[in-house]
Amino acid sequence: MPNSLSQPTDLIEVAVPLPVHDIFTYRVPQAFTGRIAVGIRVLVPFGRRRITGYVVGIGAPPPEATLKSILDVMDDMPLFPGCMLPFFQWVADYYIHPLGEVIQTALPSGINLAERVYFSLSNTGRHALSQAELNEPALRIRQRLEQGPCTKAAIQRRVGKTFLNTSFAEWERRAWVIKQHLMSGGRTRPKTLPFVHLGQPLDDDCRLSASRRKILDTLTQQGPMSVAELKSVVPTAANLVRAMAAAGQVEIKPRQVYRDPFGEPIVPDQAPSLSSEQVQAVVRMAPVLGQGYHTFLLFGVTGSGKTEIYLHMAHRSIAMGLPVIVLVPEIALISQTERAFRARFGDCVALLHSGLSDGERLDQWRRIQRGEVLIAIGARSAVFAPFEAIGLIVVDEEHDDAYKQEGALRYNARDLAVLRAQQQGAVALLGSATPSLQSAYNAQMGKFEKISLYERVDRQMLPQIQVEDLTTMHEVRAADRFLTATLIQSVQETLSRKEQVLIFLNRRGFANTLVCAACGQSVKCAHCDVGLTFHQGINAFQCHYCGFSRAAAARCTRCGSARINRLGIGTERLTDQLKARFPAACVARMDRDTTRRKGALLKILKALRDRRIDILVGTQMVAKGHDYPHITLVGIICADMSLNLPDFRAGERTFQILAQVAGRAGRGQSPGRVILQTYNPRHFSIVAARDQDFEAFYRQEMQFRRALGYPPVTRMIQLRISGRNKGRTADYARRMGDFGVRLQRQTAGFGDLTLLGPIEAPLHRIADRYRWQLLVKGGQVRTLHQYVRSLLFGPEGMAGTGDIAVAVDVDPVYLM
Repeated sequence: MPNSLSQPTDLIEVAVPLPVHDIFTYRVPQAFTGRIAVGIRVLVPFGRRRITGYVVGIGAPPPEATLKSILDVMDDMPLFPGCMLPFFQWVADYYIHPLGEVIQTALPSGINLAERVYFSLSNTGRHALSQAELNEPALRIRQRLEQGPCTKAAIQRRVGKTFLNTSFAEWERRAWVIKQHLMSGGRTRPKTLPFVHLGQPLDDDCRLSASRRKILDTLTQQGPMSVAELKSVVPTAANLVRAMAAAGQVEIKPRQVYRDPFGEPIVPDQAPSLSSEQVQAVVRMAPVLGQGYHTFLLFGVTGSGKTEIYLHMAHRSIAMGLPVIVLVPEIALISQTERAFRARFGDCVALLHSGLSDGERLDQWRRIQRGEVLIAIGARSAVFAPFEAIGLIVVDEEHDDAYKQEGALRYNARDLAVLRAQQQGAVALLGSATPSLQSAYNAQMGKFEKISLYERVDRQMLPQIQVEDLTTMHEVRAADRFLTATLIQSVQETLSRKEQVLIFLNRRGFANTLVCAACGQSVKCAHCDVGLTFHQGINAFQCHYCGFSRAAAARCTRCGSARINRLGIGTERLTDQLKARFPAACVARMDRDTTRRKGALLKILKALRDRRIDILVGTQMVAKGHDYPHITLVGIICADMSLNLPDFRAGERTFQILAQVAGRAGRGQSPGRVILQTYNPRHFSIVAARDQDFEAFYRQEMQFRRALGYPPVTRMIQLRISGRNKGRTADYARRMGDFGVRLQRQTAGFGDLTLLGPIEAPLHRIADRYRWQLLVKGGQVRTLHQYVRSLLFGPEGMAGTGDIAVAVDVDPVYLM
């Protein structure tokens, strides 16, 4: 399939953003000839509706087929360069996902149009239903339709499980309800503002007011200006320019402008002198830029100056005219990275992440596409930045699980960064103080080149880590168990020195265990097999998986008692305890609850940077890459929370998050200290984190992985089977497992694969869907993919049916 359409064509291939794995051929009417290119969106008929599709190449007429024609061309220029099409195709093949949905995932959201079926009341229906005696569900349907046209899904949400299609069909038959096919979507568009231009030259005898003369003089001196800009010169400009336009003195024309996603202005900086280790790293990597594909694993202890190496490498790349992509794992880190790159490189930086509005993201995408910037910074979706050529792709904190997308397309941005660098002859630079076992293994096998930084910048000492054994605290009352005497004393000493404290607890809410005091029944989510968490700020019990909420005053569902014991601890309760113990200190909390609103996260980080926060309590988002030199004490409340999860990566995650959060201490001139509280002080993950010894952890963990045949020594695909009916879901999962075993026996080459399951997922029910999983392991990627494709799409394929959904997760990160 060609990357560009060099010749006008009357047949094109189109990928549609639907769960179908085929590419479709359409005719191009003569009116659209010359406007077609790879990456252009077209409006196409698909079944009984019209949807947006993406042009991916020249089509060949299928035998004995009547082809439909495209209905419209929706872009003046492609949304992505043709050179990215092989990248999208690889992603679709590797992750066993439709190409159209891959492209839709990459592009800014909210730009596509699709036809949807809407229902509304006819005049006859409005009269008839107002006179009829309706039951409660029918009454709610009528009330929803009276509000205006809506989809059947919206009606079902309003009525719930009592919705009956047969009753609604009868209303349609009687013409009480009208069905309409309407286009929806396309809400995200370029932003335009009215700009004022000079009009026709004025006659010499033309008399103007002082305000009009000032407007014309300003336009003469500064050129076209927006109405808003003119109002800063002449407050009444908005009314005046309309009258002046009518008189021909000025012209008002719309102009496309960019929405500004950046915060406060950044003061430019100068590159500091590099340490000897940093110099050696840059000297090794820089000559490879522009010379073809290469991947480096930059292993550097926390505070060793990896960001400065990224900046130097980016400078070398853009000096060669080669753009740079910088990935960070979470939006929480983008502000810090953005500030560093804007201070060094100015306005040639663009942002791409989900924290932007749809309009802001579209504008940033267009800036990249038009060649107006050379650096794109963002979370995992920034790997799709539409650069024609790339010199360098940086993946900071490459070990972080946040690079794994847990949506419909379950891609890993770190892996895609390496793949895109390989396809475009670029350098991939993966950095971490605690590399993933996958990357460390690739370095050991020679696929990546490892470069190590063992010293902190300015020879700062790594923090002293003291382990507190919580098993000795069993006689201490529960309220004080997680704030040991050692930690309290250390916090007091730190605050007395006017230094900052970071307290890490990877559990939000106030109390995470809710038990009826009368009958012992745990308070569970109505839609998931998980317990609810008490959130004091909203006085409610909440589910952290589906969002279900109950008022805290609700009674036990088993016995009706109002006495609900609130046990356990979360960041909300811990914050209250710290405020009570240290009333003079400013205690703040940073977790998903306190950072939901746009700008809330930046506000917290700015207050921390300005030293208006003395103690910061947070979940794992405080552990990643933040650099605040006045934090000299880190308290880890319970280091074991992720250690006992039923997941083979539990030890790896525990080591990484403990080593990372410990690394937040002592990054300035004052030495750092870490109090690590644990029930398992002798577990090798805890010991390695205490000693900041990644090599020791890697050796021990790899022994387990090799013995059990788990990644990275093998590859794995997870099949997730889910449905609303418990029995049918279980039956389908078991039949899929039986078919998988039979497929192994019948097909040469599949016998070396290992099937695990099917079994119920550890979290068996989420959002009213029962979940099963089947794991397939193997040493050869090609064989593994062939097997899964045969299992799902072969003659007897089991890709789901009715309400039973089967999701494919290649290289899964979460097994819960």
